[in-house]
Amino acid sequence: MANITTASFAKALWPGINAWFGDGYYKEHSVEYKDLFTKNKSSRAYEEDVAVSSFGTAPVKTEGNSVSYDSETQSFITRYVHAVRALGFVITREIYEDDLYDVVGKRRAKGLAFSMRQTKETVAANIYNRAFSGTYTGADGLELCSAVHINWAGGTFANELSTASDLSEAALEQACIDIMKWTNDRGLKIAVMPETLHIPVDLVFEAERILNSPYRPGTADNDLNALYAKGKFRRVVPNHYFTDTDAWFIRTNVQNGLKYFDRWPMSFDIDNDFDTDNAKFKCTERYSFGWSDPKGVFGSPGA
Repeated sequence: MANITTASFAKALWPGINAWFGDGYYKEHSVEYKDLFTKNKSSRAYEEDVAVSSFGTAPVKTEGNSVSYDSETQSFITRYVHAVRALGFVITREIYEDDLYDVVGKRRAKGLAFSMRQTKETVAANIYNRAFSGTYTGADGLELCSAVHINWAGGTFANELSTASDLSEAALEQACIDIMKWTNDRGLKIAVMPETLHIPVDLVFEAERILNSPYRPGTADNDLNALYAKGKFRRVVPNHYFTDTDAWFIRTNVQNGLKYFDRWPMSFDIDNDFDTDNAKFKCTERYSFGWSDPKGVFGSPGA
């Protein structure tokens, strides 16, 4: 464990410094993970979501014969295990007392909180960053965005385009059509609609051209921009923590899609070591991110 000593911040002991800058001095982005997930509270070590299979369509009952009976059962089970994230630093009593600028202590505490917030944003965004990787799977054994998600009653469904495509008018229209054609695991139509578009900052201007003009982008024709006219997306949400510059995602109105649980909020503690007089600062937080129903999102990794 490396301590922060007077040697670490020698200039903090001398007058004449005009400014300190670096970690803990920059402005932060607004909280972004809350747009990617639905918030839940938890008071347990883990939480589980259990999917339920559906009834099928009703067959004809012929005269004099019995009613046909169907059944339901639990299906895929998703477990959210809350991990503790923690970080701290140790400073000597000498640097704490001799620091003329308060650059150590209070300012380092701000930097610690900054790191904790960045960690949470990164953990959350990684659910999307790994959405097309078979290494990171959900309850059905498949990645978040897959062409062959499993229906418990049989068959599959896709929450990605049949051909991976960059963000475009045609790709967004096809994604909306695919979403609106979804059924439950027994093939019954369900009212799923696209709600928000989530993109890396690299696609901000492209999304603006595609969605915010009343006329079709990139063409001399005076055709109506159907995506704009129908208001298919309530918001376009850029994310600074997405690592793929051309992957994009649509969150839907499915209730138990992408979720996160707060087990305990960020807490900050200070203590002193009796023998050394060193001051210990630490920050902890416990949470989990994941998904239950893959129909909560539709995505494309880009072409």
